[in-house]
Amino acid sequence: MVFSMLRPESFLFAAILTALVAFGPLSTDMYLPSLPAMKTDFGATVSQVQLTLSVFLAGFAVSQLFYGPLSDRFGRRPVLLFGIAVYGAASVACFLSTTIEGLILARFFQAFGACSGPVLGRAIVRDVYGQERAAQVLAYMGSAMALAPAVAPMFGGYLQVWFGWQANFVVISIFAFILIGLVFLLIRETNAHQNPEALKPARIVGNYAQLLKHREFLGYVLLNSFVFSGLFAFISGSSFVFIDIFGLEPNIYGICFGVVVCGYISGTLLAGRFSRKLGGPRMLRYGSSLAMVAGLLLAGIAYMGGHTATSVVAPMVLFMVAVGLVMPNSMAGAIGPFPKMAGSASALMGFLQMTIAACVGGSVGLLHNGTHLPMVSAIAVMGVLSFVTYFVFVRSKI
Repeated sequence: MVFSMLRPESFLFAAILTALVAFGPLSTDMYLPSLPAMKTDFGATVSQVQLTLSVFLAGFAVSQLFYGPLSDRFGRRPVLLFGIAVYGAASVACFLSTTIEGLILARFFQAFGACSGPVLGRAIVRDVYGQERAAQVLAYMGSAMALAPAVAPMFGGYLQVWFGWQANFVVISIFAFILIGLVFLLIRETNAHQNPEALKPARIVGNYAQLLKHREFLGYVLLNSFVFSGLFAFISGSSFVFIDIFGLEPNIYGICFGVVVCGYISGTLLAGRFSRKLGGPRMLRYGSSLAMVAGLLLAGIAYMGGHTATSVVAPMVLFMVAVGLVMPNSMAGAIGPFPKMAGSASALMGFLQMTIAACVGGSVGLLHNGTHLPMVSAIAVMGVLSFVTYFVFVRSKI
């Protein structure tokens, strides 16, 4: 098969884009059940092990600032192939690591390669489908992509029980090398507006400055960042909460994580069905309101003495429905108005999203006190901030 036969409407085209966008959740979620075991194997602290997550997000965030302008200048395809190759090589380095410091370093380079997938995958969606269909396509991609964080922790939990933590990175390496072959064989160039001046420092700074001055862009990006940061607070802290504090086995924790992700799948399916009919701003109102309510409910139960897996899972399902409603609509709203610098817009959005999330996740690790209160408090704060952001920046568009 050649790419000229692979139309944007085809299932395989959408599947490849979904796999690209799934780099992030696959890289953060599959090894979550292994974090407590890694702490023991490396003789590390909780904050050091959680640093493998925060450093990944930091590398993911910074690297996006380069991939966006590179793809605007040279096109999506060559930059994407380079990024996947780096991701695969760094994944191999992860499972060969013998110290926590070596793993942290390998995770940074893994993030450097991994961020090419979501940045350029979203830009390709904007290239191919345009602004109006982008939210709907991203929502349906999000539904399919949710299979990664739903299945990955369960799969990772059994890999941990059967083979140990290294097995997770072996599987990720294989995934990367399969995907680079699919992209090389099937993905054509989609950037019809390659900009010869996109890499000039003045142009890069000017583009990012223009985006940051755009009130609508900033509002959508902050809203996206806050709900994602609430999700990442759960990702960062949940394995220690469920395994070390609640006493669950790694594979059972993976099942609990999968149940939570079902909320995200539901939210993205609702977004895909109703975003074009109701409009992105209205969907963001529903999503941000639900995020605030769910976050406060989660924290309220915890501070009143809730100390079971159910007391965390049930409110988190609601929070994840909100994430599924907000993320595709906020992404489309942020990137849509900028067809000639979609790569830069996607990159800056990802940078801010991951930077804020890394700070929130790092705070959960630093404040770890043997209870689940730091995690649930962070999620509640992010829910409230998402609603405030909607009210200040987006409400006027309805």
